[in-house]
Amino acid sequence: MSSIPTARIAEVQRNTNETKIRVRVNLDGTGQAKLATGIGFFDHMLDQIARHGLIDLEIEAEGDLHIDGHHTVEDVGITLGQAVAQAVSDKKGLTRYGHSYVPLDEALSRVVVDFSGRPGLAMDVKFTAGSIGAFDTQLAFEFFQGFVNHALVSLHVDNLKGHNAHHQCETIFKAFGRALRMALTLDPRSAGVIPSTKGSL
Repeated sequence: MSSIPTARIAEVQRNTNETKIRVRVNLDGTGQAKLATGIGFFDHMLDQIARHGLIDLEIEAEGDLHIDGHHTVEDVGITLGQAVAQAVSDKKGLTRYGHSYVPLDEALSRVVVDFSGRPGLAMDVKFTAGSIGAFDTQLAFEFFQGFVNHALVSLHVDNLKGHNAHHQCETIFKAFGRALRMALTLDPRSAGVIPSTKGSL
């Protein structure tokens, strides 16, 4: 039997009347990213997930930005969640849980994730500004909600400190990437074992 693990790579396309999204992930990458959502700050945040999660990430999005960024950001979250769920497969050998605290100057955020098979989001972030560049800060919630619903994870996102909205948001996305990296790491001590007393996730 080969000891080489199956590549954890997936590509998903989602096309609606509002958006056309393509996402490709390699969960065992080096943090390379090719991003084009049409929202510069959102691309910057997605880059944090790739670099700090060591996930190779390609995202192409065409959305109805003439209305606003809502559909684009939400649908990227949905499609990324679908891709991660597909790439992680049966979760055998998965660490499963991940957490991270990340500071940026005066801001500090904590993110905790569980690849539980059950979607749930608890997010406590009080942004000090309504927008960062062309990114509506309310859409951070919509992104994570879309991801959670389709990756089937429990996710807790808390901004503990912060006065600058850019810093607040960046610490959240960096911590999310770091938490994903921990949770998605394969544990050699439980190779081939699903990390649950239920025997399935």
